[in-house]
Amino acid sequence: MSEKRELKETLLFEKNHRIHGGIYHKMQVDFAYNSNHIEGSRLTHEQTCYIFETQSVDGAVFVNDVFETANHFRCLDWVLDTISEPLSEEYVKQMHRILKAGLMTQQNPEVVIGDYKKYAYVVGGIETAKPGEVSAQMAQLLQTYQNLQQPDFYEIAWFHMAFEKIHPFYDGNGRVGRLLLLKMCLENDIVPFYINSESKMFYYAGLKEWQTQGKPNRLLDVFLSMQDDMKAVLDYFEIDYDHTETISSALVEQHKNWKL
Repeated sequence: MSEKRELKETLLFEKNHRIHGGIYHKMQVDFAYNSNHIEGSRLTHEQTCYIFETQSVDGAVFVNDVFETANHFRCLDWVLDTISEPLSEEYVKQMHRILKAGLMTQQNPEVVIGDYKKYAYVVGGIETAKPGEVSAQMAQLLQTYQNLQQPDFYEIAWFHMAFEKIHPFYDGNGRVGRLLLLKMCLENDIVPFYINSESKMFYYAGLKEWQTQGKPNRLLDVFLSMQDDMKAVLDYFEIDYDHTETISSALVEQHKNWKL
């Protein structure tokens, strides 16, 4: 049996040496396909893979879908290169700049890329932060995260829920939020995960229940299920990870007295 490898080191090694077919390759394609598909991308998994492997497209596709896929690849690379950098407002804005670079929406002067939104809007029937509130709410959210000694699974999930409630950007909030989830998992040695498009409605329902009713269980269940899928991938590629098992009710019980 070969020696188990560490995930962060393996991802960086395979990225820097342009190794195809490994876990870096798989994560890039699967994460970009699913995260973009949740937001309405019409590219197939096969087309997403083709763009990653050849830096070209085949067949009739929507320009923005291609740019957002290629940009998502760049964002994940950037996350890997900046794992040790602390989260800040500028870090989050830079991620948004990379994600939305070159899109046709940049031609609209009302669309802000790499900075916070100019208008208030409702998402899924939930009021998000008003433009004048975004900077203060983001600063508070990021400070809360920085104050955590060693963020755990529950606290990272909470951060994602709170970030999506603020919805700081005109567009791209879901993709940025899920990329931040990846960074937080990797920097805290938590098995990372991404939301598959088949779980989209459960994911949205979980966000809404936590945001409006203070009930985290559904979102935690979705995240734990996606993490189990990733553990199977890690097993295949012989990547070491913490095998401790947990359930959402146990996480909620552990954090019942958790104060922000």
